[in-house]
Amino acid sequence: MSEYDNAIEISEDQVGDYLRTHPDFFHQRDDLLLKMQIPHQRGEAISLVERQVNVLRERNLEMRQRLNHLLDVARDNDRLFDKTRRLVLALLEARHLDDVVSATEESLRNDFQVPYCELILFSDKALNTHGRVTSVADASQKLAELLRNNRAVSGLLRDSELNFLFPGQRKEIGSSAVVPLQFSGRVLGVLAIASPDEQQYRSSVGTLFLSYVGDVLSRLLPGHIDTQG
Repeated sequence: MSEYDNAIEISEDQVGDYLRTHPDFFHQRDDLLLKMQIPHQRGEAISLVERQVNVLRERNLEMRQRLNHLLDVARDNDRLFDKTRRLVLALLEARHLDDVVSATEESLRNDFQVPYCELILFSDKALNTHGRVTSVADASQKLAELLRNNRAVSGLLRDSELNFLFPGQRKEIGSSAVVPLQFSGRVLGVLAIASPDEQQYRSSVGTLFLSYVGDVLSRLLPGHIDTQG
């Protein structure tokens, strides 16, 4: 009779559970470590120690890649914060409506490198600005869905919406983002940005920055618009 005839059958999961709860099992069993071999992807057999070294090296590389990604994100956020700070300060220093429009458009085009940007104001009276002004009725008709949501959206907009927001540039636009400018139930306008790159403003891309700029404009514009005419 073999010494294994009366042995209790042990599953691979049980062996794995035991080794996980007893990580020092091989501490005094160097002879077992030398005998154990694990198939390599190339078909060669390597020792358990070599396999552990390889696993640790792979995990170390993965952690370094994650850390580098986090550092890149942190640097991007620092640059975004600095650009946003400069824009907000310029808007706070604006003395006239035209200054608000200029500060917004120049910052988006030069600092943020936005290929296409439109700050469209809604008003039924003439406004003293070089910026684009349209009637509330016309805007409500052309951008009904966007204004109804009252939040920033990004991705692929309808052709009719793009034609209104970026007249004559529809064929050049791959993706866009737009935020309504509303305050105390009053529709003041919209801020729209776009890019030829279809992935630049995907629907999954966060619109936190655009919403923030929109909030600042929504609180500043009434004071400039109401003092005209």
